[in-house]
Amino acid sequence: MKIANKKLIIFDWDGTIMDSVPKIVATLQSAARELRVPEPDHVDAKNIIGLSLDTAVSTLFPEHSEHHQALEEQYKHHYVSVDTTPSPLFDDVRETLQALKDKGYWLAIATGKSRRGLDRLLNNTGLADFFEISMTASEAKSKPDPDMLEQILAFYDIQREQAVMIGDTQIDMQLAANANMDAVGVTFGVHSQTELETYNPIATVDNYKQLLDLFPQVIAT
Repeated sequence: MKIANKKLIIFDWDGTIMDSVPKIVATLQSAARELRVPEPDHVDAKNIIGLSLDTAVSTLFPEHSEHHQALEEQYKHHYVSVDTTPSPLFDDVRETLQALKDKGYWLAIATGKSRRGLDRLLNNTGLADFFEISMTASEAKSKPDPDMLEQILAFYDIQREQAVMIGDTQIDMQLAANANMDAVGVTFGVHSQTELETYNPIATVDNYKQLLDLFPQVIAT
C-alpha cells in the first residue's frame, strides 16, 4: 500500500517517536504514591497518554480534585529529576524522518506534552530540525479536540486531505477523526492494531521501516 497525495505528516511524540510509555506510567504512579492517593494501575495510566497533563490527572484521579495541581507538579518533578526509566527513540526514527524529508514531506508534531517538555526532548534528541512546527498542550486544546491539527493546517495553508496523522493511541486516532484527517496507527506504543482500528486508520504499521514504505516521493505541484 502507498499513501498518495500527501504533503504533510504530523507525528505524535510519546509512544510514537519516543519509547516513553514506561517512564510516563512509572512517573504517574510515583506522583500518586508521593501524595498518598490511590495509585493507577498500568493499563489506566497508559490509556491517558496523549492527553494534556491537567486532563490526564483529572481523568485518572476524579475523586481527588483537591490534589490535582499537586499531582501535576509531582509528575513534572519526578519525570525530569527523579525517575530514571529509559525513554529512547524507537528504532529507525532518525533515519525515517530524514528519508521522509528527502522525499519532500513537511513534518510536524502534535503532542499532549507541554511546550517546555517537548522543547527539552527535541533538543536532547537532536530532532528539532526535522520539524518546522509543533503543537503542544501549551498552545492548543487537549487531544482529541482537533485544535492542534487545525492550527498546523493553518500554518501550512493546506487542506486536511493533504495531511496525515501518525500516532500510537486511540486518542491520536480519534484526534484525526475529529479533524476529518487520515491517520496511520503504529502498534509499538500504547494500543494494539485492533484497538487502533476502532477509529479506522488508513493503515497500521509495526515499525518505522514499514511506515517509510507507505509514503512515495512527493510530486511537486
